[in-house]
Amino acid sequence: MEIHNDVITSEPVDAATLLILRDSPDSEASGVEVFLIRRHVKSSVLGGVYVFPGGKVDPRDASPDWIKHLDVDAHTLKQRLNEPQLSPDQALAIYVGAIRETFEECGVLFARSNTATENALRELDNSKGLLGVLDQHKLQLSAEDLVPFSRWITPKMASLMTKRFDTRFFLAKNPSLQVAKHDNFEATYSAWMSPREALTRYWNKEIDLAPPQIMSLANLSHFKSVDEALEAVRSRAPSFIRPEPFDEDGVRHLAYPGHPRHSEPEPAMGGPRLLRFLNQRFEPLGGFEAYFEDA
Repeated sequence: MEIHNDVITSEPVDAATLLILRDSPDSEASGVEVFLIRRHVKSSVLGGVYVFPGGKVDPRDASPDWIKHLDVDAHTLKQRLNEPQLSPDQALAIYVGAIRETFEECGVLFARSNTATENALRELDNSKGLLGVLDQHKLQLSAEDLVPFSRWITPKMASLMTKRFDTRFFLAKNPSLQVAKHDNFEATYSAWMSPREALTRYWNKEIDLAPPQIMSLANLSHFKSVDEALEAVRSRAPSFIRPEPFDEDGVRHLAYPGHPRHSEPEPAMGGPRLLRFLNQRFEPLGGFEAYFEDA
């Protein structure tokens, strides 16, 4: 990974990403696992980095055509995002974007069947486009299953990207009938990992992660089950994170709410309040275990 020094003057683009969770299949272990995909190395955004499924919100995600396929109305979706400035149509588009991008990138569709048998969800052809699939199989999107987790806005001095995004992160339990897999186009590899395993592999330089993924994993590391994680996140408003970067002694630092170098004095989420780019990775001041101290 390389640090960029360009100042990006464009407005951030709406995006949505979905952390698909499952309980650890290891009977001797407790905790959650999250599905991660490795973006194609030639991708213009975080090429080669492990991320959660997601991407840009498409203008067509706000189409009225989606309304009949949603199990939650747009006004309720807006309330759950806790962004007063959003219109209901924008909130709808963000939820649809998260579900659509997840379906396109890893084949998992958060939907329910109204008339067909449950087997209709086992093998779906995403080449037809999501609306086509919903109409063909008479499916309803399960927006109810998506729990708003956090919102991240890329700073103007972005460290790893040359584009700015306003990304909403959601949590959701992996649908029992579906198998998550990478698409071999936008993503070239995928794996289920516990948060600690993913951060350990990052620390050992086996995989690359971006700061929002690092902080999200740190926050999920203390939950003993998916149900516990979803219940905890549902009980509060989504965290709003605007990292504030600065360079000191030639080293890029990222300050988060609650750190003295950040303009917001109150913490917005758990995890370290400061990351610095040393040894080709973003690490907290206290070493590896400091990822988990305040999560």
